[in-house]
Amino acid sequence: MSSQTEVRPEDYVNSNSRPSDLKITDVRVASLRGLPMRVAVIRIDTNQGLVGYGEVRDGASKTYALLLKSRLVGENPCNVDKVFRKIKQFGHHGRQAGGVCGIEMGLMDLAGKAYGVPAYMLAGGKFRDRILCYSDTPSVPDGTAMGNLLKERMDRGFKFLKMDVGIQLLKGIPGTVIAPPDMIETRHVMHPFTGIQITQKGIDVLCEYVGKVRDVIGYEIPLAVDHFGHIGLESCIRLGKALDQFTLAWYEDMIPWQFTNQWRTLTDAVDTPTCTGEDIYLKEGFLPLLRERAVSIIHPDLASSGGILETKKIGDMAQEYGVAMAMHMAASPICALANVHCAAATENFIVLENHSVDDPRWSNLVSGLPNPLIQDGFIQVPETPGLGFTDINEDLMREYLDADDPDFFGPSDHWDKEYSHDRLWS
Repeated sequence: MSSQTEVRPEDYVNSNSRPSDLKITDVRVASLRGLPMRVAVIRIDTNQGLVGYGEVRDGASKTYALLLKSRLVGENPCNVDKVFRKIKQFGHHGRQAGGVCGIEMGLMDLAGKAYGVPAYMLAGGKFRDRILCYSDTPSVPDGTAMGNLLKERMDRGFKFLKMDVGIQLLKGIPGTVIAPPDMIETRHVMHPFTGIQITQKGIDVLCEYVGKVRDVIGYEIPLAVDHFGHIGLESCIRLGKALDQFTLAWYEDMIPWQFTNQWRTLTDAVDTPTCTGEDIYLKEGFLPLLRERAVSIIHPDLASSGGILETKKIGDMAQEYGVAMAMHMAASPICALANVHCAAATENFIVLENHSVDDPRWSNLVSGLPNPLIQDGFIQVPETPGLGFTDINEDLMREYLDADDPDFFGPSDHWDKEYSHDRLWS
């Protein structure tokens, strides 16, 4: 008889959690502002004391999450796919998916905590131990000054950059933009319908701007560009061809994602990768672009695309078409970590966005992880359960509370009996 202590499987089970008996008991939110984005953090409570966190995307209403409460209470959060299929009909493209996606993050956080594994394990395991990040950088009018701002990012360890290049840089320069009355100021008319055109002089000004940036940062580092303005396809092609000389990482959202044929025309016309997707919901929304090879890179926002598992499926589908996946993200560390786990589990992932590197307190909103969260341009993939952080920093979160909605995870009882006949078939 061996004198060694027998190793039993149950010794490795988290005795504080019985996953098969776990039930959702409450859903509450706290609205934050100034990260610099505006988000709502979701807290999902359970009958075993486990708490999961998710996040409603920047600019989306917390109502999108709270209206789901009556559909969630009593469900086992470990049944992530089952619950997601129940609620996904309440999302749509753009910000309307914010509630569904934020809840899915919370479910993955809870399931990981219940089973004692990091969320990426629930998505099939990881392909990488750290996630490359790029830092979006606000524009300034002078190209050399913009280059110096980006060089400062490089000095802080960032190895991938992004900036804006568009008609906003041409404001006040005569002869650069042709536009019908009031259209130059609109944000509510889609690009093909504005009638805005960029002139050759305008193109020359923007090329000079990007050239000055490249003179400062060089050509060894990827530089993506975004926010061209609501210009039509033909102007996008002319500008894109002119900017090809600078070997940019991608042209982002030059036209609305809905116009697959226009994206195919644009992609065929330029020599720089094209990129879109931050407002697309579910893998079915990405399929037309992929099937037509209309873009070079997809760019889902996990807080709009369906959450961790759905975005992993989107990436896998894109890989089958030979298309890479970058990830859009403007959020708190909670959503950032959801992205990290998804990116770790997706083979064709390239890089993850971040908008908050200029706020030194951003990383302090959660505890139990390296601080700052981004180090040398990467986020380390957590090996701790769920999304990976130990807890939220309630005191700091209260400092970011939205002044128009200062309720901090207050009761949401008035959503308990919200009801409709949700079945989509007869």
